[in-house]
Amino acid sequence: MSALEVVALVVSGVFVGFINTLAGGGTIISLSLFMFMGLPADVANGTNRIAVVLQNITSVATFRQKKLLDTRKAIWLSVPTVIGSIIGAQLAIEIDEATFRKAIGVVMLLMIFFIISKPDKWLKGQLKLQEKKVSPLQYIIFFGIGIYGGFVQVGVGYFLLAAIVLGAGYDLVKANAIKVFVVLAYTLFAMVIFIIHDKINWQFGLIHSIGNIIGAYLASRYAVEWGANFIRWFIIVIILIASADLFGVIDLRGLFS
Repeated sequence: MSALEVVALVVSGVFVGFINTLAGGGTIISLSLFMFMGLPADVANGTNRIAVVLQNITSVATFRQKKLLDTRKAIWLSVPTVIGSIIGAQLAIEIDEATFRKAIGVVMLLMIFFIISKPDKWLKGQLKLQEKKVSPLQYIIFFGIGIYGGFVQVGVGYFLLAAIVLGAGYDLVKANAIKVFVVLAYTLFAMVIFIIHDKINWQFGLIHSIGNIIGAYLASRYAVEWGANFIRWFIIVIILIASADLFGVIDLRGLFS
């Protein structure tokens, strides 16, 4: 690996960690970069899980330290999500390269809606829902989210936040604590599937993770000064460019080679 590639992985990781902490959706950049650097889409998908695991281990520990994590509810919601993620990861392994690239492209375009709609403006907690046990409908919903998350990580946080806030009644802070716990739980299991099928580039993933950790730290300190609106539009531009490449409208590798 060249020095330029190392720099690209770390710097992009900083952006991804910063964006994920500030607004969400930064995984799009990770997948785009990995594929641009030559990784097949399925390997890029698996490699991305390394940074996800490391990020969320830190997040879960922080939320537990601040006593914001409802561990019991998080575990119950994680069970169907983990089961779904194993199925989703297996689907991601078995699907052919061309179809998978188009599937990621569709997912990326759908993410524009969630980014523009600013879900944090309309998601509010409800105390009565928090006190209820996990319902069969919630198990089904989180099972479905697990399949999606195992298949492709992009934007899963939006779906989880919506399900946790609207379905379980938590405010965004506590919902985010449960979200990172659920993501950590299912990603660990999904990553096993990718490891078994040799769909992870550890060198790329670990170097990229260094930047992710730095970016998350910077965002936690300077998020207010930077503002989320700029980040949202930055992500939209990345989505449109990456989607055009995935659908064959442009050839990024060809343009830069």
